[in-house]
Amino acid sequence: MTFEQLQLIPPILKALAKENYKQPTPIQEQAIPSVLAGRDLFGCAQTGTGKTAAFLLPIIQLLSTQRDLTKGKRVIRSLILTPTRELAIQISDNIKSYGRFTNLRSAVIVGGVPQRAQEQALEEGMDILIATPGRLIDLMNQGFVDLTRVQILVLDEADRMLDMGFIHDMRRIIAKLPAKRQTLFFSATMPPEITSLVDLLLTNPMKIEITPVSSTAERIKQRLYFVDKPNKLPLLIDLLRDKSITSALVFTRTKHGADRLVSGLMKVKITAQAIHGNKSQNARQTALKNFKSGATRLLVATDIAARGIDIDELSHVINYNLPNIPETYVHRIGRTGRAGLSGVAISFCEYEEIPYLKDIEKLTKQRIPVIGDHLYPMAITETAPATSGDSTRVHSGGADRSDSAGKEGSTAVSGSRRRRRRKKAGK
Repeated sequence: MTFEQLQLIPPILKALAKENYKQPTPIQEQAIPSVLAGRDLFGCAQTGTGKTAAFLLPIIQLLSTQRDLTKGKRVIRSLILTPTRELAIQISDNIKSYGRFTNLRSAVIVGGVPQRAQEQALEEGMDILIATPGRLIDLMNQGFVDLTRVQILVLDEADRMLDMGFIHDMRRIIAKLPAKRQTLFFSATMPPEITSLVDLLLTNPMKIEITPVSSTAERIKQRLYFVDKPNKLPLLIDLLRDKSITSALVFTRTKHGADRLVSGLMKVKITAQAIHGNKSQNARQTALKNFKSGATRLLVATDIAARGIDIDELSHVINYNLPNIPETYVHRIGRTGRAGLSGVAISFCEYEEIPYLKDIEKLTKQRIPVIGDHLYPMAITETAPATSGDSTRVHSGGADRSDSAGKEGSTAVSGSRRRRRRKKAGK
């Protein structure tokens, strides 16, 4: 199928040609006709499936072919709610690209920056407002926001908004919207809370599920290292001697952990910057810009801040800490291997994180290959819990995996070999 066959108007087709978009992705093929027809939509789709264009292209078409009602009035015709600043800014950039040959006006409402310019944009009115719930609620409380004329509502990455505690803000915002509207709802996972919201907000929706959340991209090569916490930084520095790691998005569990890791990397002259919720919006945007341009080799991020980071040529994702939610692992590694390219996902696993590994492998229904032959194995003398039904053992030599059929797994170096390598490395 082509974009022309989706009945998109010439200004949008011209913009897509400028972006070098050749043909729609599966979610775009299914979503665009339904949205153009005015139907509510529920899409269960991971990052990298093209879902942003799946809702933006038909919204731009619907709004640009209707009479402009925003001039001189505080009118918002379409509201897009997103969990993070980065994702909101990314969507805004996409609107500018896809709608460059239309006269649509859009604005971004996010925290971390002065609100005066946002107040002025709201006063003038706009076709599309992209907002994070927290700042939007602040401006609503101050009387700057009028949502009574919204025709199309988009909830993007709704599961992440729930994880971040935005459920009450979302309900307050939705209560101010007109009952008669079109609602587009996107989530990467389907916890019970999401199912309840879908049933509450959507009327006879078109349901689309693209790439089950338990799957991982085929082009992504996964690797696992069992390693003690004190040895994580030395191992990472060791791995970064590999020049094929041209750019890496490194995930940590906490904001302070991200800052400590950047400090440790900078001490050995490895360029890295952190991006997390404690950083100002300008600092986060600068770090992201430097990473995309190649000025910074590593971007260290928490899961929340990483939403909205969309880089086609990201060579590696590194899980410095394994996530305690298995779906998050799938979402993380999906940041690489995009746009038809290959990618590598490297994960470090401490002894305490083995239960997380077990959950990840249960969800994905596959074993992550263990790299046991390295200088920094996990120093544990007792037998660790098995993962995914395998007789996985973690001990002073690293990790040994073999199933009941006796298939060969990845085995760590012997103690003597390891001592020789350490001795050599210490010269």
